[in-house]
Amino acid sequence: MIDVARAVGCVVGSAVGDALGAPFEFGPEGAFSARFPAPGQGGEMCGGGGWDPGEATDDTQMAVLVGESLVECGGLDPADAFRRFRRWAAAGPKDIGLQTEAVLSSGDPWDTAAALHFQVSGRAAGNGALMRAATSAVHFAPRGRAATLDAGRRLAALTHGDAAAWEGTAIFHELVRAALTGADPLAALPDTLAEVRPGHRARYATVLAPDWHPDLATEFNGAVWPCLGSAVWALRTTSSFEDAVRAAVDVGGDTDTVAAVTGGLAGAVYGIEAVPKRWTTAVHVPLPGWGERVLRLPELTDLARRLAA
Repeated sequence: MIDVARAVGCVVGSAVGDALGAPFEFGPEGAFSARFPAPGQGGEMCGGGGWDPGEATDDTQMAVLVGESLVECGGLDPADAFRRFRRWAAAGPKDIGLQTEAVLSSGDPWDTAAALHFQVSGRAAGNGALMRAATSAVHFAPRGRAATLDAGRRLAALTHGDAAAWEGTAIFHELVRAALTGADPLAALPDTLAEVRPGHRARYATVLAPDWHPDLATEFNGAVWPCLGSAVWALRTTSSFEDAVRAAVDVGGDTDTVAAVTGGLAGAVYGIEAVPKRWTTAVHVPLPGWGERVLRLPELTDLARRLAA
């Protein structure tokens, strides 16, 4: 059984992290704490960089699309999820990853578009599949480890042809599954890493090790492995949802995604009650391609509950 409060915490927490991190994207390390030095002082949902205060980015928009596809189709229908992605991308969202945009605008079929792109570009290990995985992690958690890992890989493969992106998303799925059952996701890391494909295991073992720090990253955290590593580091080195997300944004770089992944993990660990209300009341998710629809806390909570069921 999974804890519904933790499931809601995962989905809402990811959206909150996304919205908090968005104004600081591509900024320097420590920018968030420089602006908001005292935890709990308020005003952190500041907006900026083209984002309104509390506005979530493509990270959460795509997570919602995945979640609603899973609920409405009664499970994983990759073709349906891809159609939703393509409809969203065609509507002109404020932000969309270069990798994701190239695949969704290619005109190729859902089951070959990402692979064909990877054959040509040779680059598809970005964090654009990991960033949207909170909703799917919640949905597959009750189904056990094998289903959780498999779904993470299959959903990532819709837009990312590099198996590194598949494995990172699968790891996140499994860590969330552990947290939703009340287990310690950090304690689950060794068994989770054992399930990673051998060709990618060493790289993930490095960034998920207890002594790893984001300053040790050899690639920008827009790549999947340092992004996931930074999120796990933020969870490991703090003791509350708020402090974990603050630490994630302070890493700098791809702050919205690092904080979205951290928020999903931390929300699954601490539950929705640990997510500050001053953040949850401000967060909102516009959904390009679906008219003027905007999801707020009640809609995100309802989606999380339906996914957990």
